[in-house]
Amino acid sequence: MEYIRDLAVILIAAKFFSVVAKHYNLPEVVGEIIAGLIVGPCLLGVVGETEFLDEIAEIGVIMLMFEAGLGTDLKKLKATGVKATLLACAGVFVPLILGTILYMCFYGWGPVGSDTFLKGLFIGTIMTATSVSITVAVLKEMGVVNGLTGTTITSAAIIDDVIGIIVLTFVIGLKSGEADTMQIIIKSILFFALAIGLGLIIYRVFKWLDTRYQHTRRVTITGLVYCLLMAYIAEEFFGIADITGAFVAGVILCNLQDSEYIERRIDITAYMIFAPAFFAGIGLKVTFDTMNLKLLLFSIAFVIVALVAKVIGCSGVAKILKFNNRDALKIGAGMMTRGEVALITAQKGLSVGLLTAEFFTPVILLILVSSLVVPLLLKKLFADEVSDINPLDYASK
Repeated sequence: MEYIRDLAVILIAAKFFSVVAKHYNLPEVVGEIIAGLIVGPCLLGVVGETEFLDEIAEIGVIMLMFEAGLGTDLKKLKATGVKATLLACAGVFVPLILGTILYMCFYGWGPVGSDTFLKGLFIGTIMTATSVSITVAVLKEMGVVNGLTGTTITSAAIIDDVIGIIVLTFVIGLKSGEADTMQIIIKSILFFALAIGLGLIIYRVFKWLDTRYQHTRRVTITGLVYCLLMAYIAEEFFGIADITGAFVAGVILCNLQDSEYIERRIDITAYMIFAPAFFAGIGLKVTFDTMNLKLLLFSIAFVIVALVAKVIGCSGVAKILKFNNRDALKIGAGMMTRGEVALITAQKGLSVGLLTAEFFTPVILLILVSSLVVPLLLKKLFADEVSDINPLDYASK
């Protein structure tokens, strides 16, 4: 029965430290990671990694990506159109390239397709992830989330995540060695073709359910079943990461009238057990036993390159798209935050052998630094827009 004890310890520790993090205006996920660090092998050693906790965490990450898909605003994506897509592409490929180069600068150079190259490519893949939740919270607080720049940041971040998931799927496919590049591309195309074709039918079924059984548990449960099946089909039959299937399932359902209701209900289930197990589980995997000067220097360089790469890529393209210098910097800064998606990506890398546990240290450090720095930077950069808002209007928001 030790697995029940372990789960109880993780849940209470994760809840306590998430409340502490929230008190200090940090993302709750930061507190949950710290909880895992404290109760895990890194410090107290009360809880260790087990197959049971890993499986609970895997369900948690699937549910989180399903929620991310449900929360996608397709109208906002269409409104910003080409500009947001170009910004997102730059926000993915500049960190991808710089991250790959950074890894090989520290751990050796290897030809394309070699184990060293693939590990470097995966480090770059982690850097591509953007967590817009912190940025949106800050923009809402200042009353500028629906402005041109705020909308552009939000839309670009959503598209960034979609492209990042595709890149993750591609890199994992390369690692498997079971298919060449063309086969990976074909499998990815076939999966998305199936997901869209099947999605049109599934959407109509859910629309009927939504009309007939609005705000009922059966709609939520059916949605969760669809999510789990898509995750299973993606990985089992197409060799694509299960989180891709879960995310696509959420996007298919995001335009339902009950999409927010489904998201809320899934959120309750996820954040009671599965999500804390995932985030605290990240902390359980961290160990400083292998920490040395090389890893410490790499961690510092990783954080700096990851933050700067987003600014270079997104701000550079924003300038080409005729944004002024200040707005271009706002966009770059808004895309710097990292959170759940970076952790999810790192976790997938660990499971397929593209990452070892010690590399969770720089990932967690990146999340902590970006969570602290970006809100302060955005408040300073958006000060001009906030000053233009009527104080009474701002207060009402």
